[in-house]
Amino acid sequence: MYELVSLVNLRAKEKERCVASQAGKSEGNVRTQDPEGTRQNIIEVATEEFALNGLSGARIDEIAARTRASKRMIYYYFNDKEGLYLAVLENAYRLVREGESKLDVDGLPPLDALKQLVEFTFDHHHKHEDFIRMVMIENIHHADYIERSKVIRQLNGTAIKTIEALYERGVDEGTFRPGLDPLELHWQISALCFFNVSNRASFTKLFGRDLGTAEAQDSLRRQAVDMVLRHVVRSEKLPQS
Repeated sequence: MYELVSLVNLRAKEKERCVASQAGKSEGNVRTQDPEGTRQNIIEVATEEFALNGLSGARIDEIAARTRASKRMIYYYFNDKEGLYLAVLENAYRLVREGESKLDVDGLPPLDALKQLVEFTFDHHHKHEDFIRMVMIENIHHADYIERSKVIRQLNGTAIKTIEALYERGVDEGTFRPGLDPLELHWQISALCFFNVSNRASFTKLFGRDLGTAEAQDSLRRQAVDMVLRHVVRSEKLPQS
């Protein structure tokens, strides 16, 4: 009886080793056949880890455990933890700029285009809280990593050009007030939408009102749009409520 049990256990262990071996081969094939997919998987998991724990608190071991990549492979793709952090930061900015690029800003009247841009920014930040946390963490580091990245500067340069072209078109058509700075306009839009995520928890705890509810968010979204339009648009061109 003992020999029979031992034989069964031995066969079970052999089966487990076989399965593990096949899984390892399969994982290796995934890495070999889809390096970009593996790299993106690492970035997505690392985004959550950095957003939650910051640069100093994030652990490569934890990231590796949650991805389909080994710790050695993470270092192969990104060199070190700082390299991975910078890649995560670049990806976060890329996502928001790619979303902006899909807006039909040029095909809409300036007032409608500006409204759409503010709405998009508000919605994007609301849906991507990790992006807000990453920007907050980067400001703790005095934007040292942003300064190293040509990619991020180029991405954000296009954002300013988009607002600049939209604003100039609105001024030429007599819809927008002249004399405004497109960079400062970008600052104001970002501030309204960024604060909605970055300080929501503290405001909710301080004043005992949940500003994260769907009703509260709808109200804050409308007000963000209204404040930007009232700042930029000539009073006689504002839509009548």
